[in-house]
Amino acid sequence: MTAELVRGQNHPLDRTRLEIRVSAGTPVVAGATLGDADGRVHGPEWVAHPGAPVLPGLEVPRQAAADHRLAVDLDAVPDAVHRVTVLLALPAADGPSRFGAVAAPSVTVTGLDGTGVAGYTVTGLDTESAVVALELYRRQGAWKVRAVGQGYAGGLAELLTDQGLPQAHDLAGSIAEAVARGPARPVPAPPPHTVDGDRPRQATAPVLGPDHGGAAPRSTPGPVPAVPPHDPHPAPGARPPGTPGQPASPPPYPGGGGAAAPSAVTQPPPPAAGGPIDYSHPRRHSTPPPPPPASPPAAPGQPARPVAGDATGWSMDERLYNQVWGMFEDLARTTAAYRSAVDFADSRREKELDRLLSDPRSRISGQGDAARETARARYDQLVSQAREALDRDLAQLTAEAEVVEPALPPAYARWDSPVWHAYRVPTEAPMALRLGDLHLPETGRIRIPMLVRLPLERGLWIDGGRSGSLDGSFVDAQELRRRALETAVAHTARLLAVHPAGEFTVQVVDPAGSGARALAPLVRTGVLADPPALGAAGVAEVLARLTQRVDLLQMAVRGGATDSLPRGFDTSQHLLVVHDFPHGFDDRAVNQLRYLADEGPSVGVHLMMVADREESAGYGPLLDPLWRSLLRLTPVADDHLADPWVGHAWTYEPPLPPPGSQVLQQVLTQVAAARRTGRG
Repeated sequence: MTAELVRGQNHPLDRTRLEIRVSAGTPVVAGATLGDADGRVHGPEWVAHPGAPVLPGLEVPRQAAADHRLAVDLDAVPDAVHRVTVLLALPAADGPSRFGAVAAPSVTVTGLDGTGVAGYTVTGLDTESAVVALELYRRQGAWKVRAVGQGYAGGLAELLTDQGLPQAHDLAGSIAEAVARGPARPVPAPPPHTVDGDRPRQATAPVLGPDHGGAAPRSTPGPVPAVPPHDPHPAPGARPPGTPGQPASPPPYPGGGGAAAPSAVTQPPPPAAGGPIDYSHPRRHSTPPPPPPASPPAAPGQPARPVAGDATGWSMDERLYNQVWGMFEDLARTTAAYRSAVDFADSRREKELDRLLSDPRSRISGQGDAARETARARYDQLVSQAREALDRDLAQLTAEAEVVEPALPPAYARWDSPVWHAYRVPTEAPMALRLGDLHLPETGRIRIPMLVRLPLERGLWIDGGRSGSLDGSFVDAQELRRRALETAVAHTARLLAVHPAGEFTVQVVDPAGSGARALAPLVRTGVLADPPALGAAGVAEVLARLTQRVDLLQMAVRGGATDSLPRGFDTSQHLLVVHDFPHGFDDRAVNQLRYLADEGPSVGVHLMMVADREESAGYGPLLDPLWRSLLRLTPVADDHLADPWVGHAWTYEPPLPPPGSQVLQQVLTQVAAARRTGRG
């Protein structure tokens, strides 16, 4: 039985040799792209289209038509490929220029015998002339199909650009030319396997690797350049911080800590006279990453049992990072599918009731009650089916979370994780940091770690102002300020704990001295560079010193003179924690603070504000750019963050240690001891 999908819903594939049948009310161009674990397409050789219809494991038609068949053999696609995306586009020739003017296209995934697996009708299109219909993606060693339905008014060029293809406009033009001159040719089913199980190899369109002139697949040495969730309701004039998969540029020096000159690279010996020349980069991986751990065998008919670290990556930390972001995306999309199905059921019920009530005879006869019950029964059935699909996906994600959470390293782990009992100061910085947990109302007890890449590309704002409590409880202003500073201390302690000794320096500004109690763990253990700065004079001195540091590092980096920094210059990353803003800040200090927020991250100077925006309202719009430049976090649960895929409002929970726990004190004590040893 063919599973009818709604937008965002996924369905497991029980076979790897498939046909994808497209039916549209007008001639369309059908193609497909091969993507890595992040869905990124690395070059034109990863796109199957009428001008280049054959890729390993994939073949598409050569001409625009109202009906298409695409042949797919998932066993034959390269190992670096984790997504096969099916796209449709209206040809540039005379004809409809937007999908809203034609019948909704439908896409069906079938077996080679024509047995339907999953189908999706792409509805809701209007001005779009190209659309990503569905995608086949690899998850925990198994393949699934997901209904996407993402349209693009800018056509194929915009679609391919969104998938990370740098030559998108040129390729879109080539596809249009190929469609205009290409002959029609049916696409055969994938060739059968040989008796000994060997796959026939395609001789055309190889996927190029980093040492063969192609773009390096993102599923090999590079992790997902993830974007932290953003605020869907920012200040006036604000825009979401980043685009999915496109973070801000990292600092132009290794590790982001100060402006230290890059370490010398050991060069390979020169080739013998007349011998071959090795053009490979001396620090680039030339071999694929080690394979992820294999999943334990599953019972027949059951999904594969989850295993921690089953994503791609060169290290276990990178695999876990990519796996967490995969879980994040899966939870966002499966919830979107459920909500869409419920909305559809509700809309259908309302239409049926409106039609019933519009007929006076139905209102006064017994037929009306029967029709109402029928409409209610249909609604309950649709919602029940959607809930069953959601519960199935939630059960799988819950099982995965139960094995992933205990395996997370300190940088990704909760404060109550046993991993902190064996904590040791690291010798290198991690690739990301946990800033809290995220969940949705429909997802029960599943919590997704909110991981943000290091070095921090934006400052943090711990909002100590009044916010709506999700559980209806009331927190007075004084208690909220206290919790905000405790949250900032927890974030600061984690940043110190995950960096090598001496490579992360923290300074605190507390003009009124009102945060002494919450700051005690940092002060008593001696991990701060200096005691918290007090009063307006202390604020001015700290800001002047850090502003001068940013100026010096920017000149050194831009001039390529990082080796000319003063002898003994501290090249560690710096974090300034500002409490009780704007108390103690004059106009000059406010401008310096804005400068640090804008320019500091590029040279390893970061800002953490603990503030109530309403208290600085007297500055008017002057501070709007400051608040927009910071990632807003809250000391209590709040649903102000949105994911970069479907835009759900996620509930954020701050990462605080358990009440009465001494884990913060123990970790900071080890950090302080390592710093003293390093100085000695």
